[in-house]
Amino acid sequence: MKKINLLVIAMFVLSLFPMKADEGMWLLPLLEKMNGKKMAEMGFTLTPEDIYSINHSSLKDAIVHFGGGCTGEIVSKNGLLFTNHHCGYGSIQRLSSVEHNYLKDGYWAMNLKEELPAKGLTVTFLESFTDVTKQVEKGIRKASTPAERDSLLAVVTEQLQKKAVGDNKHITAQVRSFYGGNSYYLIVYKTYRDIRFVGAPPSSIGKFGADTDNWMWPRHTGDFSVFRVYADKDNNPADYSPDNVPYTPKNFLKISLKGVQEGDPTIIMGYPGRTNRFMTRSELVEQRDLSNAIAIRLRGIRQEVLMADMEADPKIMIQYASKYSGSSNGWKKWIGMNETFAKLNVEERRAQEETKFTEWVNQSPKRVAKYGKALEKINTAVEGRAEAYALLLKTSESVGRIELTGIISRALRNIDNPERLNATLESFYKDYSVSTDRKVAKAMIKAYLEEVCADNRADFVKVIENDFEGNVDAYVDYMFDNSVFVSKDKFDEAIAAGVDLNEDPAAKLFYSVSAVQPALMKEYTKDAEMFAQGKKEYIAGTLEMREGEAIYPDANSTMRLTYGQVLPYSPRDAVEYLHYTTLDGVMEKEDPTNWEFEVPARLKELWKNKDFGQYGLPNGKMPVCFLSNNDITGGNSGSPILNGNGELIGLAFDGNWESMSSDIIFEPELQRCINVDARYVLFIIDKFGGAGYLLNEMEIVK
Repeated sequence: MKKINLLVIAMFVLSLFPMKADEGMWLLPLLEKMNGKKMAEMGFTLTPEDIYSINHSSLKDAIVHFGGGCTGEIVSKNGLLFTNHHCGYGSIQRLSSVEHNYLKDGYWAMNLKEELPAKGLTVTFLESFTDVTKQVEKGIRKASTPAERDSLLAVVTEQLQKKAVGDNKHITAQVRSFYGGNSYYLIVYKTYRDIRFVGAPPSSIGKFGADTDNWMWPRHTGDFSVFRVYADKDNNPADYSPDNVPYTPKNFLKISLKGVQEGDPTIIMGYPGRTNRFMTRSELVEQRDLSNAIAIRLRGIRQEVLMADMEADPKIMIQYASKYSGSSNGWKKWIGMNETFAKLNVEERRAQEETKFTEWVNQSPKRVAKYGKALEKINTAVEGRAEAYALLLKTSESVGRIELTGIISRALRNIDNPERLNATLESFYKDYSVSTDRKVAKAMIKAYLEEVCADNRADFVKVIENDFEGNVDAYVDYMFDNSVFVSKDKFDEAIAAGVDLNEDPAAKLFYSVSAVQPALMKEYTKDAEMFAQGKKEYIAGTLEMREGEAIYPDANSTMRLTYGQVLPYSPRDAVEYLHYTTLDGVMEKEDPTNWEFEVPARLKELWKNKDFGQYGLPNGKMPVCFLSNNDITGGNSGSPILNGNGELIGLAFDGNWESMSSDIIFEPELQRCINVDARYVLFIIDKFGGAGYLLNEMEIVK
């Protein structure tokens, strides 16, 4: 009993810290120092040099930042690329029409000529990742004020970036800060601009379960899509041209058909967007009670309007599918995050961490001088910005979501560039429903009036009160009936006639809302320097307090690696989840009356006949998804999950509901990554999609 109690106490003490050595989103250049031994012990045959090498091709050369917000991986010598269906969703939507609905029906190019240019889509490869902390610190050493520091930092950053790029027009460089500004890395990238859509399953597979299953396990979603990277004849980045050829990669991933077993070691590489594992209690309360709560309330209102119109009209379903998905994904995540904060007592745990930090600081006068004011600075800044922050959020999530006013700034910004203006307007109006936006405007202005007190409202409210007797619907109808921004034809006619766009009723709403922003931003950022300094000191102090531990920096959209295992979990008492799902579960969830759970006839036929080819399990089942305990967040969508040999076994696409606080605190017993099985991906391409020829260019390990 004593041993058990000691173990429980030890686990509790360890849980007070935001990071542990067996979790984390690790920097590739530091793998040898921080993680090599641990990974070898877990059964990885890969070495840190196999993963990241500056002298030879390595795994990092097969991983891309896809579209700026997701991850993808090269899976053939001809630049073929896998990512999630929801990552390719926007590009697929833009290529779709009522006549060619690639979202609903799916699409498979049967040869290179049928691959569709995905305009505006880019993929970025990591070239190198170099620690430049000493150079940066030397460059800003003489600064005596925050303003001087920022100025010197800009100078040294530009110098380092220019030196790294030289006269190579195909690469770019960034200096990024880590550990709250306590270290800096120079990162060199190469971005390819000619990306073509190769194929994707219909949404009934790629988005099976939609919002209902989002963030949930068990999961049965074939969340993948296929693209190809093209280059010029010299294999360099180039704008789209029919003369471009498939990109020849430095490295590409082998694909394993061996499958997964519980306990297997796994690696995920990708571009996690943002975590805040050093978040303080006051920041957590701000996130929960302001940013999460406000977005949950207001996005819910808008999403109801959008979904009603989407379900009523196939054209609007196509136009708003990506917009709705982008909104609802965050909305549901924040609902889960707030629930998890409460269930896991995260606020109190953060308070305990701060108490421990303060006790450690107070043990030394030197520490008091360096870190004694860190938490005070953070708390003061958070408290001081609260009102302005709430108003900014309420405004942006309500009237800021009216598309009619959103196009105005983009149009006016390009008014002197007819070619760019025309492209901007065509892109906007292709996916714009004026009738839907009219309904959204009415709902969001009413929400704005409920959320924002009279003293803080923009002046357009006075127009509603004085000219329309407080009738929001009448005001909105007048604006939409008289604005030239409701269609491209009306806009073009207005420009030809020399109409003063500033007098447009929608423009007046836009200017009215914009007028309140500067003062709010000034108030919100008045203590930004104090906050940043407090965070830097708090993180520096935490690193010193935990000297000798392997500690990773927060995610910031730079390439990271996370390692773990294939594992099931138990979400609550008497409930045990397996680590994988099968196609049987798709059939069990089928509901022909609900578009979220429709099942294609072809898939049912394959299932009924057990026609799974080489992709099925020995027991006659077809695997669909599986779980691992890898540490991921937004941006890791589409990331490859690899086995101990570095072979692709699946694509990461989601987290689980019970760990929605994972951006803030890692929960080893509950946190899981949901992955679509590589065997299901190949099965859908080959047996369902009839595009098995694509497998001929892949290296498949049986």
